Amino acid sequence: MKKIIYTILSIWLTFNINAQPKDSWPIFRGDQNLTGVSKTKIPTSPKLLWTFETADNIKSAPVVANGKVVIGSTDGVVYCLDFKGKLLWKFDTGNTIEAPALIVNGTVYIGNLDGMLYALDLNSGDKKWEYECENQIIGSANWWTENGTTYIFVGSYDYYLHCVDAKTGSLKWKYESDNFINGAAACENGTAMFGGCDGFLHLVDIATGKLVKKIDVATYVAGSITVEGNKAYIGDYDGRFFQVDITTDKTSWVWEDKNTKLQFIASPVLLGNKVLTANYNKYLYCFDKNTGEKLWEYNTGKHVEASPVIVNDKVIVANMRGDLAMVNLSDGKLVWSYEIGGQIISNPAVASGKIFVGAYDGNVYCFGEN
Repeated sequence: MKKIIYTILSIWLTFNINAQPKDSWPIFRGDQNLTGVSKTKIPTSPKLLWTFETADNIKSAPVVANGKVVIGSTDGVVYCLDFKGKLLWKFDTGNTIEAPALIVNGTVYIGNLDGMLYALDLNSGDKKWEYECENQIIGSANWWTENGTTYIFVGSYDYYLHCVDAKTGSLKWKYESDNFINGAAACENGTAMFGGCDGFLHLVDIATGKLVKKIDVATYVAGSITVEGNKAYIGDYDGRFFQVDITTDKTSWVWEDKNTKLQFIASPVLLGNKVLTANYNKYLYCFDKNTGEKLWEYNTGKHVEASPVIVNDKVIVANMRGDLAMVNLSDGKLVWSYEIGGQIISNPAVASGKIFVGAYDGNVYCFGEN
């Protein structure tokens, strides 16, 4: 009986740790598995509510927690805004920020092109600690809590996945890959998983830093992967999108546009039996996650680097012309669009009924209901 109760409690705790509140988008893909799904509701025709101007262009994705929006700019500054677009605080890191931030337990974790990972107080912007990698940080950090310890792990162009203590910034371990780590590592059941520029899918035990396994996926993976159970969904630089079975180390299915063969930089989004991603060839694609059958496609009109986001029965996608579009999850038909005019290369954060997105014109945009 005690064993049954313990098992139920463990499942409940796991669910609540990983559950994303409707008013929160604390990591650039919404959750630790990097699934890209928001649990809030948004209007069918969102209105522009406000903009906030930074001092340079924005390549980073915003994150949201506790009524605050946090985003980095290539001016090297981390900005924290309230839901009305008012600046609450800013922190100058001294070099370009392209990596999205991560918010965990009232702390902001964000890296820059100096290879510095900063921990900042969400309420004040005060620096708690800093940790130095040996090369630039492009991707978001992720987190995992086990036996009372919260781990923060982030990839760098120094080839390492670095893992530090969330409270102190002290190094726990470094795992060496064979090339740059460009995207964020997904997290599933205490295992960090990332596709490297070395052509492998790496699985690393977060508590120890030991390699669990390394699966050959043949080519450069520029974006972040999405994980669900024993399946990983990956887009590569050769234009292939595929599912890897982690238990068998085999690729279950592969899809590619043989006419374009352009790179997948966007990260996948996964809900139910559908997995979606966007390609540099302008198209947003929706697939059956089990078979790889293409269900529909939507032409965004321009190259896509930003990862799509699912909100209920809609999909939000942005392109490098500056178009922000919303289409039906069921059939890919356009529902709403807004022309920002500046390139959007990173995905929006969707929380509390609002869409927050940064653009190359240096502005943060907020859409919702008046």
